[in-house]
Amino acid sequence: MLGLKMATDPRWVNIVEKNIQEILTDHAWCEQKAASNAITLMVKYPHLTDLVDAMVEIANEEITHFGMVHEKIKSRGYELGPERKDPYVHDLMGYIRRGGSPTEILVDRLLFAAMIEARSCERFRILSQEINDEDLRLFYHDLMISEANHYTTFLSFARQYGENIDVNQRWSDFLDFEANLMHNYGKGETIHG
Repeated sequence: MLGLKMATDPRWVNIVEKNIQEILTDHAWCEQKAASNAITLMVKYPHLTDLVDAMVEIANEEITHFGMVHEKIKSRGYELGPERKDPYVHDLMGYIRRGGSPTEILVDRLLFAAMIEARSCERFRILSQEINDEDLRLFYHDLMISEANHYTTFLSFARQYGENIDVNQRWSDFLDFEANLMHNYGKGETIHG
């Protein structure tokens, strides 16, 4: 369903299990950044009422997820810790067109968001199936469903607003670029690492 061209090695979970505090802290900050991205889309495209409505919903869900992850952190006796950088997201941003028409820029921003949601969904699926911690298995299963919905929302808007753009081809190219990036990831105890 996600169309990702390079799957995460399930052994990534073994790395995660060695530092649950770090994966939870990284995950919390990923949720905060996802909420911020939805807000940014609202600010940049206030005239697209249906997009604004959807981004309000996503921003609310993402900040709720931040709170849920923070509760998991506290319940385990951990502290949130400072914001983490996300090299994967930084590298993925390199594929967004600079310049181009306003429509091309919007489509790329939506596909960028869809890609992050797709990879997060895939990682949550692996955690829900492979992690030995039963509480986190259930937690990540529920979040996986939400991420899948966000992924389809962003992809649908890219197709809706991508007038005169071959959005499916651009998405395929984005998937190829992301697959090449993934050779550098899957080695850290972070959601995208």
